[in-house]
Amino acid sequence: MKHIFWCWMVGLLGAGLLCPQAARGQAAVRDIGSRLELFTDDWLIATMQNVERRLHPPVPREVVFTYDAPWEGPESAYVTLFQDGDLYRMYYRAGGENSHEYAAVALSADGIHWERPRLGLFEYKGSKENNIIWDGPEPAYWDCHNFSPFKDANPMARPEELYKAVSLSRSDVDGDGENEKVLDGFLSPDGIHWKPLREEPLISKGSGFDSHNVAFWNSLLGQYECYSRIGIQGVRSIQRCLSKDFLTWTEPEALDYGGAPVEQFYTNAILPYFRAPHLYLGFPMRFVPERKTVGFPPRPVDALSDAVFMSSRDGRRWDRSFMEAFIRPGLDPRNWGDGHGNQTPAWGLLATSPEEISIYWLEHYGYSGKPFSPPRLRRGTLRTDGFVSVRARYEEGEFVTQPLRFEGNSLVINFSTSAVGWIKVELQDQQGQPVPGFELESADEIYGDELARPVTWQGRTDVSALAGKPVRLRFAMKDADLYSIRFVP
Repeated sequence: MKHIFWCWMVGLLGAGLLCPQAARGQAAVRDIGSRLELFTDDWLIATMQNVERRLHPPVPREVVFTYDAPWEGPESAYVTLFQDGDLYRMYYRAGGENSHEYAAVALSADGIHWERPRLGLFEYKGSKENNIIWDGPEPAYWDCHNFSPFKDANPMARPEELYKAVSLSRSDVDGDGENEKVLDGFLSPDGIHWKPLREEPLISKGSGFDSHNVAFWNSLLGQYECYSRIGIQGVRSIQRCLSKDFLTWTEPEALDYGGAPVEQFYTNAILPYFRAPHLYLGFPMRFVPERKTVGFPPRPVDALSDAVFMSSRDGRRWDRSFMEAFIRPGLDPRNWGDGHGNQTPAWGLLATSPEEISIYWLEHYGYSGKPFSPPRLRRGTLRTDGFVSVRARYEEGEFVTQPLRFEGNSLVINFSTSAVGWIKVELQDQQGQPVPGFELESADEIYGDELARPVTWQGRTDVSALAGKPVRLRFAMKDADLYSIRFVP
């Protein structure tokens, strides 16, 4: 019996159940260098006590654009935004699949006030005084249905191909005389004058591509990525393809959401976070076809929609810790039906000030009530890095990170507290023992609301002696939110 008891004890010790610090010592070291780290997933976190990760939806701000030009209308949609030098660009579908479709552009100096440039490229009812950049070969659906440009950050991109785009088209990919929906590529030297890349499609394997398919250059991977529509067992979902040259693409791979419940994603709005490009963020429009209009007579094609948040560290496996909505329809009844495109996030996050990030979404899509209310784009704001925080309530709490290896001389945090709240940080070795001089008792209380506050221990910020060595961070908190951390020179 004694032999059995000690075998049992040894097993528990080996599993770390009776000795948490021993178990901590076995954890893999996360090499974060000097990069910014957010808490969009639990990759950094080893243990939590009386704290939680909290999703922060954007704060709705003003309506920044109304799609009410004569060539636009109730089904204008699929908005793409990005900063280009001193300007912000917005691309979108003007019109809809029940009318003539065009691809159009608007420009802004601040991300709030947008103007339609008079380009003189394509004719609408006898006039070229419009902002149309592309007109498909047929009145609707092809080429312009979901024209999605990006500025190519590939250092090898040729000047005449500095802007690229993907869009829905059709092609006889099997040579059987039957056209299928595919994704085509487009090129431009200036984001205004466009031409098809080639006759052959870029990507032909998918599920109709009737979505806001997006592409971009990933500087960390040294590849282009494309996220597009796929159907899995009758459910709309997302697939990814990769390419070194924007010409030859890998076989599509469906995204993996772990054990999260299956939901319908109509769009994806996936992109690397511009302040931490090793982190992918996604803002899919969640499609709920089994629910019908609230407050209006239902239509056969009606459905409801909102937007959700997800994140990834490799673009393939996605964290869906937060199943709740990131963007709700809200009080406006016109966002609760008549058009399932409502709450569709635009592709692109804009830094509209040092303190805030702007995200945009569509409202009043497909509204058929009276008086007519055309689609419009609403701006929402988040604090910089403010998608998810680790939150402690009034009762004190704490969390400890996995062992980290960093580069730099000091630790800075993006945080917010109440007037009575605070944060203190302890540095530990890999086994969870406090490092002398950096114990919690030596840590200075941090309170306030800042984007980059240096952490101090009795007034000292220098942690360079620990750089390159595995350390853990223990955060003790009260009535506080922690959004991001970074070690800096």
